[in-house]
Amino acid sequence: MSTGKRIYSLIKELWPINRSLTGNGNRTTLYKLKKINPKLKKFEVLSGKKVFDWQIPLEWNVKKAYLKDLVTNKIIADFDNNNLHLMGYSESVNKILTFSSLKKKLNYIRNLPDAIPYTTSYYNRDWGFNISFNEFKKLNKKNNYQAYIKTDLKKGSMSYGEILIRGKSKKEILISTYICHPSMANNELSGPALSIYLSKWIAQKKNNKFTYRFLFIPETIGSINYISSKFKELKKNVIGIINLTCVGDSKVTSFLPTKYENTFLDKLVINYFNKKKIKIRKYHWKDRGSDERQYMSALVNLPTVSIMSSKYHSYREYHTSKDDLKFINIKGLSKNYKIHKDLIEKIEKLDFPKTNIFCEPNLGKRNLYPTKSLFVKKKDKLKKKSKDLLNFLSYSDGKNTLEDISEYTNNSLNYTKKIYKDLLKNNLLDK
Repeated sequence: MSTGKRIYSLIKELWPINRSLTGNGNRTTLYKLKKINPKLKKFEVLSGKKVFDWQIPLEWNVKKAYLKDLVTNKIIADFDNNNLHLMGYSESVNKILTFSSLKKKLNYIRNLPDAIPYTTSYYNRDWGFNISFNEFKKLNKKNNYQAYIKTDLKKGSMSYGEILIRGKSKKEILISTYICHPSMANNELSGPALSIYLSKWIAQKKNNKFTYRFLFIPETIGSINYISSKFKELKKNVIGIINLTCVGDSKVTSFLPTKYENTFLDKLVINYFNKKKIKIRKYHWKDRGSDERQYMSALVNLPTVSIMSSKYHSYREYHTSKDDLKFINIKGLSKNYKIHKDLIEKIEKLDFPKTNIFCEPNLGKRNLYPTKSLFVKKKDKLKKKSKDLLNFLSYSDGKNTLEDISEYTNNSLNYTKKIYKDLLKNNLLDK
């Protein structure tokens, strides 16, 4: 079975599970992901914990929820039939309502009349049902309706998963995905399903240069909590983040770059697509809408990119029941799996030179600089090489790749690599 088929099969298995910011659905999801990669570790964060300007919410679990026409006994909405029918984080209620009272608690989409919308009320106590507009139009305005919701909304914890695959270097690539949406295929399940198989592939590789960290978190509050808990470690070691989401369909390839579009990840991704002659729909930082908001917030500023198919907010089916198993396909999952594998392999070939000498080093005592201060013609090889060595070192801050330094110094990549070897030989760079 191909990896694309395995990813799709996992998505089908995870599809019925009700996920949210918290709850048993998230734990079940993490348990099933752990079966694919046993390296996954589950963590719990207690409700009420303060994380920067936020708080970990109460834990929410659903026992039963339905909306019933009391005249016809017809069930209008049933959580057991489709978990999108219930507004996320609805509190318990058992009420008889007139149509005029009920309609205030119903959510639907007029311009997508056969779709059930996805709605939540995470931080405000409320309740509601989601139905299609077609179903809404069938409701009898003269009838009474029973709204029955039985949920647990109390102090508990928020669950998340982490996989750490150590490489030769402590410098790491963080791959983040979210597990907080109920039955939606592209916007939710494509991310964690592809991510777990990507982690399995990396874990099986020997002698990785970089360390790889995979996160399976609730969107927004999960990344905020993680940054709050591990900021110093992340700031010290993380050189790039891939926010993995919306990788399920084969309609388009989308790219959301970093805030300033000037990191090695930005260049790597663009060069990759150009060389592969893959047409992309390139977005701007202002088009962000997932955890890159947290990772690249002003005082955090961890470089984050996303390579997607149909990007969140960009397709009509987004956050509705139409983002289903028919919306995604094996072709799209396979394509995006290969793209992310290829990029990891390219990252593994990168070097980030960093000088180990504070201020400008003395090249003369290493026979790398002319010892006499006489006027030397430009043709003098030692003088030129000395200048090239110093130029290389001036960009060796651990943030630039060899490709970057080659570009900045106007030298060929092959020549830049030779300079790199000379500096390593003379112990002027960290290995």
